[in-house]
Amino acid sequence: MSGLKIAAEFFPMNERDLDAVAALEASLQIFPWSRGNFEDSLTAGYSVWVLRLGGDLIGFSVVMSVIDEAHLLNIGVCKRYQGQGYGARMLRHAMECARLGGAAKLFLEVRPSNERAVELYRHFGFRQIGTRKGYYPAVVGREDGLIFDKELA
Repeated sequence: MSGLKIAAEFFPMNERDLDAVAALEASLQIFPWSRGNFEDSLTAGYSVWVLRLGGDLIGFSVVMSVIDEAHLLNIGVCKRYQGQGYGARMLRHAMECARLGGAAKLFLEVRPSNERAVELYRHFGFRQIGTRKGYYPAVVGREDGLIFDKELA
């Protein structure tokens, strides 16, 4: 072996990716998005991307833009590749796509129990601007959603 490292690359999500993206999402979430949710995002023209390492799909993001604002609807990285900087790359890419699409601000919601994600968003300068009470389904009852935003300009 030459020790060459394979670079991860971004590609626009397409119909052929839907099964793999839905399977990845199901491996990450207790209450995952369905394949139909991702398909609807494609159909709606959202900014939907996958991250591939070699031929393997290791991450995805979904961003909805409206006028000069964008909303990060979903983002995920395969558990095997978490903690290696791929989540940060996905987030940077999502922010840049939103900015290039004309968004001045990016919003998102996150579970307080998703401490790694909360830490990542804060690291990138997102600030908590509110809480949606009972926003997420939980194993018992509901879990709040922390609302974050970040200026992109």
